[in-house]
Amino acid sequence: MDIADDADRLQTLLYSAYDSDTVRELERPLLDDGVPLMRMAASAAAHVTMTLLDDEDLAVEDARVTLLVGAGDNGGDGLYAGAELANEGAHVTAIAVGRSLHEEAFSAFVHAGGRVLALDPAAEIPGCATGFSAGEAGERLQAAVEYAQGSHVIIDAMTGIGVSGALRGIAGAIASSLGFDSELPDRPALPNNEPSSDLPLVVAIDTPSGVGVNDGSLPGPYIPADVTVTFGAMKPCAMVPPASYACGHLTLVDFGFDIDDCVPATEMTDGDFVTDSIRLPQLSDGKYSRGVVGLVTGSARYPGAAVLSSAAAARTNTGMVRYLGPQRAQDMVLSSLPEAVIGKGRVQSWVVGSGVPAGDDEASDSDFQRETIAALLKHYALPQETGLGDDADARHASALDMPPIVVDAGALDLLPDKVPPQVVVTPHAGELARMLTRLGENEVGVDEVRAQPLACSRKLRELTGATVLLKGAVTMVVGADGESNERVILSGRAPAWMSTAGSGDVLAGMLGALLAQQDDMLAEDPALVPEVVAAGAYMHGLAGAIASQSEQRGWHRPQIYGHSKKQHFGEIGHPIIASDIIGGIQPAFLQLL
Repeated sequence: MDIADDADRLQTLLYSAYDSDTVRELERPLLDDGVPLMRMAASAAAHVTMTLLDDEDLAVEDARVTLLVGAGDNGGDGLYAGAELANEGAHVTAIAVGRSLHEEAFSAFVHAGGRVLALDPAAEIPGCATGFSAGEAGERLQAAVEYAQGSHVIIDAMTGIGVSGALRGIAGAIASSLGFDSELPDRPALPNNEPSSDLPLVVAIDTPSGVGVNDGSLPGPYIPADVTVTFGAMKPCAMVPPASYACGHLTLVDFGFDIDDCVPATEMTDGDFVTDSIRLPQLSDGKYSRGVVGLVTGSARYPGAAVLSSAAAARTNTGMVRYLGPQRAQDMVLSSLPEAVIGKGRVQSWVVGSGVPAGDDEASDSDFQRETIAALLKHYALPQETGLGDDADARHASALDMPPIVVDAGALDLLPDKVPPQVVVTPHAGELARMLTRLGENEVGVDEVRAQPLACSRKLRELTGATVLLKGAVTMVVGADGESNERVILSGRAPAWMSTAGSGDVLAGMLGALLAQQDDMLAEDPALVPEVVAAGAYMHGLAGAIASQSEQRGWHRPQIYGHSKKQHFGEIGHPIIASDIIGGIQPAFLQLL
């Protein structure tokens, strides 16, 4: 492999995550060849831990380290790491949460001077007391928790990628005592994901114990990490919220996996990804060939959304904006954007719903915008079944030929039951919960969406056929890859300052503009729809970062162990309003191009 190929592979590793089954398949050839993956993983974890101690001005020989170890290979990684730390002079105690330990790793750990405390009365660990009473088991658990809380570092090696569902038993009790029980991470959005100065610091081995490895959920007790040292490739929990918020700073240990033929479970956008969705002007271009965006946004009650969405669309590399709305909104749009054209005409994309009253709003009954949007969306409705006659087949073909449309805010409850993938819905968590409730038999609450955003986004796409963009600190796009397979693309570029009124209106306009400038490529390759939508989310976040002068973001790429210097993340920035984000769009283009 030449240098360029290796650089491309590393770039893919940094921005892709693979499910646990795929990671095991990638490991197998190396294990069969005798590559000491466990030793490599443990050595990296030990060195990361020593770096943390050094950052806290703590000498290794003065450090008290607690290992939380399970019976599997993840526990083996932890024990080998503990052995290295003990050999460097650290005081290391392993708390065994299962009935056994990885035999070779346990031997190395004890030989290095490590101590072991067993919590399970039925444990079969050499040198450890067993058969103790339930009362003593409780006392041991309490003592273990107190010891861990008094440590300088906790190395979390209880569970690996083979565990699914909530932690139970001793591991669950430990996680609940030292971490949280199904609670979402809640902390100020700082300019980086670096460890806090609060002790004990937590280093997670591969993944934090208790997180949903493949879906990013937090199904029960879990231990949030300051640093997660992950091996071979990232797992979805390192990208997908809310689990990604529990991973802290990410360090990836590269095992040299051959990922050429592997399909990522999730992908994260970066600047290179986004530039593919930007159409540069050509010498033969006129305003129509550069893309025309039609907007049915704003209303008599909320006219500002019309201004924000149209101005954002106009500044996102499109040739023209057509606006349809009430007189007051028209006047405001023309005042801020005299280039806008009022009224119907040919468009390459639509943006509807921003600033339009939802169905449960008291202003919705008399709002003409809702009637216009409902009539437009009928053209996107797919018949529930095809092959039922010429009429149904014709309606199906007609819907597929419609231009892409961004359905936002007040238009979400007007969405037909089934639509093609060029229909992009852009809910926040509360709106997605209401959509799922409307489409299903059970009521879905906003807390459920926040706890399982990927599962809920997948469900909405499955029910409607639409491309789903769920807004958040890490924005999630779930769409089709063109071969009836799912594609999940994430963007964690936005600073938290962007959670401000009108920010979503700006995003909708930007999405419409990027979709409009794709010529006929989206019709030829529907797999481009989620790519363009994710690119729009990234550009929206970048514009907000420029406007707020903030390097804080919802997700930071990992460091490659042994390849990267310590990252510095810059300033936290300052508050902004939605209009400031529009002002950041053009500088964002300059930065990307």
